[in-house]
Amino acid sequence: MCGRFSMALETDDVRTALALGQVPESWKPRYNVAPTQAVAAVSDVNTRDVVMLRWGLVPFWAKDPSIGSRMINARSETLTEKTSFKKLLSRRRCIILADGFFEWQKASGTTKGSIPFYFSLKDGEPFGFAGLWDRWADKANPGESALTTCTIITCAANALVADVHERMPVILSGDRMWQWLQAESEVEALSLLRPVDPILMRAWQVSRRVNDVSNDDPAILEAV
Repeated sequence: MCGRFSMALETDDVRTALALGQVPESWKPRYNVAPTQAVAAVSDVNTRDVVMLRWGLVPFWAKDPSIGSRMINARSETLTEKTSFKKLLSRRRCIILADGFFEWQKASGTTKGSIPFYFSLKDGEPFGFAGLWDRWADKANPGESALTTCTIITCAANALVADVHERMPVILSGDRMWQWLQAESEVEALSLLRPVDPILMRAWQVSRRVNDVSNDDPAILEAV
């Protein structure tokens, strides 16, 4: 799964690197993004405007938003089988902007606790996770604003990530980001949901400070 990631680059640098449109003033570098927090995403391939979504999908049919904390990820292999994701695959795709993610390796021997690792592209450039989004409205309080949420799609880990964890987020970079938003069929969209080439990635062990969501500073990404 993907339960933590970073978008640590300055806003102007990301906008230039990805040729983005409008960017919310509230968007700032983040080093330890966690579920239920706001994430930067793009769902309109024409404007490429960045919008802030809450991480953890709340389907439109949900009774309350608490389900979101259990729907931070969606498995690529079963998207067309799950009621929550099937319709979104055809009409509500998004890319969630990032420059790296964390995974935890189960400890062995005398080591206690899982060991966190950080993964990014070797060139340090930003990219997009393949995602889905939905909008939920509280029927009991029709005057309340709708809640717009998202989930990150995962796939089998590539050779680099597999040493740490069996799953990884689907990373889209370059033209593949916009192809994900433009895909005209389920078949075309699903063809993009594959592990990124491990040759393009790098990884290193980081401090267990990342385990605490209140820690959100550059030192989180430092190798130990």
